[in-house]
Amino acid sequence: MTCIIGLDPGLAATGWGVIMADGNRLRHIAHGTVKTPAAAPLVERLTALHDGLADVIRAHGATQAAVEEVFVNANPQSTLKLGQARGVVLLCAGRAGLPVSEYATRLVKKALTGVGSASKDQVQAMVERLLPGVKVVGADAADALAVAIAHAHLRASRQQGLI
Repeated sequence: MTCIIGLDPGLAATGWGVIMADGNRLRHIAHGTVKTPAAAPLVERLTALHDGLADVIRAHGATQAAVEEVFVNANPQSTLKLGQARGVVLLCAGRAGLPVSEYATRLVKKALTGVGSASKDQVQAMVERLLPGVKVVGADAADALAVAIAHAHLRASRQQGLI
């Protein structure tokens, strides 16, 4: 059994979701969002993100991390800030000693819904279907759980020699 934390990086809000995977069987552990105060200086926001994620990783005992890759925005400043937040996310996982796998958004969507261009609503609906009884709160947490689920399925497929 493997404990996987999925992470959807963002400066304003980083989604996280923790699942247990035993082959293709999945069990929801927890999910949420680490938010940073928009009015705070960048250094304080990155520190808050680091501290919040470090607490989440410690609290749930993840043994692997799956991180959604960043896509480039039209706004270079937004892309830079997102990249800095993503660096903090990768640092937290690395400092916790977790092996990190990174996945493109289209691959995550395809792994969950069969379509790489699925909407956020479709992804969230599939997350809730794959984790029965779980009501996902927030799009960022839904995306993080989707990354964790995609990682679990792709990992299981690799172990079985299917990919």
